[in-house]
Amino acid sequence: MSLTGRIALVTGATSGIGKATAIALAREGASVILLGRRIERLEAVGEEIKKRFKANWIALPVDVRDFAAVQTAINGLPEFWKNIDILINNAGLAFGLSRLHEGEVEDWEAMIDTNVKGLLYVTRTVVPGMVKRGKGDVVNIGSIAGHEVYPGGNVYCATKHAVDALTKGLRIDLVDTPIRVSSVDPGLVETEFSIVRFKGDKEKAKNVYRGMQPLTGEDIAETIVFIVSRPPHVQIADVVIFPTAQASATIVHREENG
Repeated sequence: MSLTGRIALVTGATSGIGKATAIALAREGASVILLGRRIERLEAVGEEIKKRFKANWIALPVDVRDFAAVQTAINGLPEFWKNIDILINNAGLAFGLSRLHEGEVEDWEAMIDTNVKGLLYVTRTVVPGMVKRGKGDVVNIGSIAGHEVYPGGNVYCATKHAVDALTKGLRIDLVDTPIRVSSVDPGLVETEFSIVRFKGDKEKAKNVYRGMQPLTGEDIAETIVFIVSRPPHVQIADVVIFPTAQASATIVHREENG
């Protein structure tokens, strides 16, 4: 099913899965709202969308952790852009791999505020319009960390378990509407995720993907396009995606010379 005529809002659209998803949705005909903190990156993504697909786009430079700013930005969209019927809650991050009793409170707060509260803020602002119009798809980007807990993952895994619970709860709350609620839960995806987790240490980040071929943002984006383009009676509830060399959160086959 074509996405022509649909309006999608993608959070965390500056890079990685968010950027790839925005581009893929635009390719299929959607008009795309790019939400993220870095305006120059949003504009670069928008220009790529315009150049490659001649698709409509608009940038919203907003931090999802700021509820008032989220409401002001989304509610203040030009009239054309207000009828959002695809929401991709992608914004999220991890900081560190400390044991819980040695963790940094500031890191915990950043993860909880972005991964959980940010998702709630955007959802609370967008979904009422979907309900009113009787149409919409919500896709939350979770993680294998929402299904399993791994060493050093404590708070990050807790936030992704929360995303899993919120996705299921929202699906229950919207079961009497035509709105579909889905979760995409990847394993290892090579984006800026590990660079952020290790606070800019590119060598540590590179080691996460050593000796194996991880997923890409584009792999996840194609899955999202599939989900939101199903016939109206089909709801893809949850998709867990691994690279072929990964079997669980902690079991990864790595080539010795990798």
